[in-house]
Amino acid sequence: MLPGDAAVARVVRDERARILATLVRVTGSLDLAEDATQDAVVRALESWPRDGVPDNPRAWLLVVARRRAVDLIRREANRTVKEAAAMALLDPEPEPPATVRDDLLRLVFTCCHPALSLDAQVALALRTLAGLSTAEAARALLLPEATLAKRLTRAKQKITRARIPYRVPEAEELPDRLTGVATTVYLIFNEGYAAGAGDDLVRGPLADEALRLARLLAELMPDEPTVLGLLALLLLQDSRRAARTGPDGRLLLLPEQDRSRWDRAAIVAGVELVGRALRRTPDHPDRYVVQAAIAACHALAPTYDRTPWDAVVSWYDVLLTVHDTPVVRLNRAAAVAERDGPAAGLALVDALAGLTGYPWWHATRAELLRRLERPADAADAYDRALALELSAPQAAHLRRRRAGLPA
Repeated sequence: MLPGDAAVARVVRDERARILATLVRVTGSLDLAEDATQDAVVRALESWPRDGVPDNPRAWLLVVARRRAVDLIRREANRTVKEAAAMALLDPEPEPPATVRDDLLRLVFTCCHPALSLDAQVALALRTLAGLSTAEAARALLLPEATLAKRLTRAKQKITRARIPYRVPEAEELPDRLTGVATTVYLIFNEGYAAGAGDDLVRGPLADEALRLARLLAELMPDEPTVLGLLALLLLQDSRRAARTGPDGRLLLLPEQDRSRWDRAAIVAGVELVGRALRRTPDHPDRYVVQAAIAACHALAPTYDRTPWDAVVSWYDVLLTVHDTPVVRLNRAAAVAERDGPAAGLALVDALAGLTGYPWWHATRAELLRRLERPADAADAYDRALALELSAPQAAHLRRRRAGLPA
């Protein structure tokens, strides 16, 4: 693909989700909306490299997708009824006021129907509205791609059999869907902030979209601790974005980052949100609030050496009481290694099960083995991490670390 073609593909990818969300709203059908959106995407990829990207690519895509939806409706049976539906797409009437006004956020809430399992809700939302491929969504959920594909198929079948409507939930229904919505927004941000594959370390538009959705959630549910914690976490994580790469594009980890390049306004806003959320959860910790508190410990430390590791480990202990996962335990082990030394951290890492397909388990082992002056074991761990899917900057970082091992 030529550089111009790559730029076109990036624009199309960034706009696709909003087009799909709008079509789901106006058609009430996910399958129809996906078909029409895909047709618009194909036409854009064919014509834009030749004719240039339109001044308003979203409007162009939406017009083409709407026309395709009209064509698909007209081809179905009951022509008279379907013709009326098609005309409504071309000239829609104003909608009544809705609880959730943003099309993309509406679709997140719509996908996160309580009749579906949480994994199915999140998988459907990631695959549908975030524009993540099945492989990307599977990676975000730490699932095999084939497993996720089956869950997506079953979720869509259940929606069809149970006649679950693609509609915006009423205000009283929102809390029941919040867990799936928050998880979806968080995982969209994760893929944007640290892409798991491809040439880019950061998929900026995806991270920005997750931040936008988190802000909209905070406007919609301003007293909900999960929402406050989620927005705080995203702001604090994203505050480091500019410092995560060097002038040569090389990935820089926390100890190497120039903290003067961190976004202080985002840190101040995030810390203020953490305080508000903690005051609302004195007895019942919330996973996003606790993760935001951990991020605040890093954000407020003037240097890496002055990170309050006791506090970080304590917050991880709290997090395990509400969200005990192997990845959380891996992150806690890394913090323990900073506080108590690499041997203590490695013992915890080696005790974890179920992460052999996760590259950062191997990479963490490699770093700890390196510090323990076990270069052969470290090299093997780096090789195992590099054998798994990583973005190009992440892989380049691990190759540099491996190359720097003693002979």
